[in-house]
Amino acid sequence: MKRVFLILLFFPTVQMVVSQDYLDNYLTNFNYEARKNMKVSSEGLTKLLIDNKAILLDIRFEEEQKSWSMPYAVPMPLPNIPSNYNSLDKSKIIVTACPHKDRAIIAMVYLKSKGYDARYLSDGLLGLADYLRGDKAKLFIEKIK
Repeated sequence: MKRVFLILLFFPTVQMVVSQDYLDNYLTNFNYEARKNMKVSSEGLTKLLIDNKAILLDIRFEEEQKSWSMPYAVPMPLPNIPSNYNSLDKSKIIVTACPHKDRAIIAMVYLKSKGYDARYLSDGLLGLADYLRGDKAKLFIEKIK
């Protein structure tokens, strides 16, 4: 019984060390290519979604999601990511998004530390809404089905 208890006490520490090691390695090896690969524009995101290569992860608070939504996004508020990230498909690029990009960057780094190919939406959901107007919105919705 003592061994099980000790393992349970030690396990969170192991997870923190792995995450810390990942973050240390990520920062130490950060270069221009990593900078380019950490983000995606609205235009790039729509292409990835049409090609079924990405998942748009809406990390806004639940109240924000209820006030307006992106029907092709997976809603997962930032505070819920640690308990729900395992439901995300690791074979796809996870694009984190909020109205601007502050929370999306936090979510992107967290998901990268868990082994996901994650990026943040560089112009935010407001930029995406602006990009998907008129004919662009119509063509996108027709192609994403």
